[in-house]
Amino acid sequence: MTIDFYTWSTPNGRKVSIMLEECAFAYAVHKIDISKNDQFKPDFLAINPNSKIPAIVDRDGPGGAPLALWESGAILIYLAEKTGKLLPTEPRAKYSCLQWLMFQMAGVGPMFGQAHHFMRFAPEKIGYAVERYGKESRRLYGVMDKRLGEAAFLAGAEYTIADIATYPWVARHEWHGVSLSDFPNVKRWAGALAARPAVVKGMAIPA
Repeated sequence: MTIDFYTWSTPNGRKVSIMLEECAFAYAVHKIDISKNDQFKPDFLAINPNSKIPAIVDRDGPGGAPLALWESGAILIYLAEKTGKLLPTEPRAKYSCLQWLMFQMAGVGPMFGQAHHFMRFAPEKIGYAVERYGKESRRLYGVMDKRLGEAAFLAGAEYTIADIATYPWVARHEWHGVSLSDFPNVKRWAGALAARPAVVKGMAIPA
């Protein structure tokens, strides 16, 4: 059965498109143009009352009934459990994965997103905001760089949904004034992920 995927060309949307490609799901892309406020239209609000992308509708959800799901982290966990892929089942490995996923959800996404806004899109440059979010973004890169000096991937030896969640944000490192040359372990990791066919395809969604 096909999964209906509601998205736009943002890091949060690309997390899910990469996951769908990695798991070889059949899916139909529905473009939600956030620059035109499509996320506030009634049809989309019926799927996600929080008016944010991404969202999915799995036509073959639990018990065979359709399931609408939003919040990118929840979607990644759902798809991983549905397929048995990219989320370890051994308890220590599983919770390592989930803690790095939450690191992305609570830190990388919000802080990098604020850096993007104040460095690229704010109608006026506010020095305090640029410094605050730029500094915090670099701190988070440092946390990742240390971890990736100890392990091949964020959760450990295996590629997981924690990596999938984080990569699309790191792919925009220039948007928040960061050179990956300053974080060689992140650079190595990002290069390895960028070479994965599913990542290449997922990053190009929506066309």
